[in-house]
Amino acid sequence: MKNVIAATDGKYQLAEGPVWDAPRQRLLWVDIRGGLVLEGTLDGDRITVTQEHRFDEMVSAVAAAEDGTLVVAALQHLVVVHPDGTRTDGPRVIPAGAGRRLNDGGTDPAGRFLVGSLRLDGRSESEVLVRWEQDGRLTPLDKDLTMSNGLAWSADGTLMYSVDTLRRTVFVRDYDVETGGVGERRVHVQLDDGYPDGIVLDAAGQLWVAVYGAGEVHCYTPDGTLSDRLAVPAPHTTSVAFAGPDLHTLVITTATPETDDPRRPATPDSGRLFTVRTAVPGLPVAAWAPPVV
Repeated sequence: MKNVIAATDGKYQLAEGPVWDAPRQRLLWVDIRGGLVLEGTLDGDRITVTQEHRFDEMVSAVAAAEDGTLVVAALQHLVVVHPDGTRTDGPRVIPAGAGRRLNDGGTDPAGRFLVGSLRLDGRSESEVLVRWEQDGRLTPLDKDLTMSNGLAWSADGTLMYSVDTLRRTVFVRDYDVETGGVGERRVHVQLDDGYPDGIVLDAAGQLWVAVYGAGEVHCYTPDGTLSDRLAVPAPHTTSVAFAGPDLHTLVITTATPETDDPRRPATPDSGRLFTVRTAVPGLPVAAWAPPVV
C-alpha cells in the first residue's frame, strides 16, 4: 500500500484542478467554492502556499503560459491573470443566468485551453466541452455531457481522455494536435461505484482517476484494466496531477464534506491536498498558448 501524505496545512472547501507549472517549479490549483486560485511549492511530500488570487465568484480550473500568465475558468467565462496581477476578461462560455457553470479544464499538447460545464441544480444531458482556439474562437467538442470533468492526453498527443462524471464514464478518442480534429468517443473506463473526477496519465500510459465519493484514486492500464487503488483519508477525492522536478509525486486534491455529512467528523483531513510517490513518473503538461487575436 502506497503511503498517502496530507501535504497542506490548510483545508479547502472544494480543492480541484492541480497542475504542475514546470518552468516556475510551482503547483497551481483552485478552491472552487472559495473563489481561490492558489500557487505553491513542493518540498518533499509537503506543499506550501506561496500566493493566492481571490475572485468574487467560483473558479474551477487554471493553466499557466510560458511567461507565467494564467488562464482561469471563472463561473461562466475565462479570465487571464497577467504576471503583474492585472486581469483581462476572456470569452464568455456560458450565457449569464443559464444555471450552469464552468468546471474542469486543461491544455492540449498544442497549448489550447479546453474547459467543460455542469448544471448547478439537477441533472443535465446537454453540458459542453469547448476549446479556446488560437484565433480566439470557441469550438465545441461535446454538447451532450451530464458533467464535464477531467481531461488528459497521451504522450504522443494522439489520444484524448475526458470524463463525464454523472455517467461514471471516462471516454477516449483520437486527437489530431495539429488540426484539432477529434474522433468518435469510446468508453475507456466505466465505474460502478463512485464518480470519476479529475484524471492524469503517467509515462507508461496508465490513467489515474480521482473517484469522488469513494475516497480513492484508481490506476488503469492502457487497455482500461484496473490495476491499483490508492486509499485517501477523505471521501471526496477530486483530482490528480504529477508534480515535482522528477514528476514522481502524485498530488491529490480533495473536498470538505457538507456539515451534515456523517463522514465529516471521521475524516478531519478532508479538504487538504495529499501527495504520494509513484514508481512511474507523470507526463509534462503543455504550457497554455494564449490566443493571438
